[in-house]
Amino acid sequence: MIPDSSSDTPDPSVSLASASSPDVRLDRALASLRGLAVGDALGSQFFVPVNYPLLKRRELPPGPWQWTDDTEMACSVVAVLAAHHRIDQDALAHSFAEHHDFDRGYGPAVNRLLRLVREGGDWRELSAALFNGQGSWGNGAAMRIAPLGAWYADDPEQATHQAEISAYPTHQHREAVVGAMAVAAAAALAAAPGGPPGPGELLDGVIALVPKSAVGAGLRRARDMLDYADPGTVAAVLGCGRRTSAHDTVPFALWSAARGLGDYEGALWATSQVGGDVDTNCAIVGGVIAGGKAGTPPAGWVEQTEALPGWVPTSV
Repeated sequence: MIPDSSSDTPDPSVSLASASSPDVRLDRALASLRGLAVGDALGSQFFVPVNYPLLKRRELPPGPWQWTDDTEMACSVVAVLAAHHRIDQDALAHSFAEHHDFDRGYGPAVNRLLRLVREGGDWRELSAALFNGQGSWGNGAAMRIAPLGAWYADDPEQATHQAEISAYPTHQHREAVVGAMAVAAAAALAAAPGGPPGPGELLDGVIALVPKSAVGAGLRRARDMLDYADPGTVAAVLGCGRRTSAHDTVPFALWSAARGLGDYEGALWATSQVGGDVDTNCAIVGGVIAGGKAGTPPAGWVEQTEALPGWVPTSV
């Protein structure tokens, strides 16, 4: 039987193919990147003491807001995806090194690693040698990865696989790797072509996609605390990045993102008011929420945020 081309019933295979096209994937990744950058830039303003009272009153600090290493590294993730349609570790490591701006707030270990890569060092050896051979368990691999999750919104399992690959050029400790996988999974699920799931479904989906770890244990606690209304109480249990480790950052950030689906502004205020690693928390939350139909940054916030660098691709 020949299909009736006049039928109004959508063909699921056509919808999936469209969602998987490189152009559509890049559009989602760029939307997530913009949400990440706004969250990062806004959060970074609250490390300035004069802005503390504004945060308590939920008043915006004066602009322009400059983003940090979170956004700079996320730009490299998007650039590599646009060029290769997957994560190429060598290309990613060299993009990180090429665009590394020391003044963006990188940690000292990554500053040194990227300088040495720029000078010809092998990222595999350098990353593996960090912290007496344990690798870094910091939140840096997680803070930059939401746009990759949005890119793979049609395939959350592939999102976690590619996020794992993306972590190794700078972070080889298991917890850092799982933190990146969790954020990518959340961003993929939030940007699903059919629309975002509910908060519980989102965290259940992430938990199912990440291996056993301290990050995973934190996510299960976060799932159990979705009914808590006070972010400060949840942050006191889960952590909010004060130790800048993945397992001290990702569970709370994804709790906040799950609670804030559809409300970018409210989610960012709730996230920033608990303190901790504010720019990274807000970058993760903003990137997860903004990648699909789950919420976009207010236009006024976008206008206050430093523009993305010109080398970020806008087409594939």
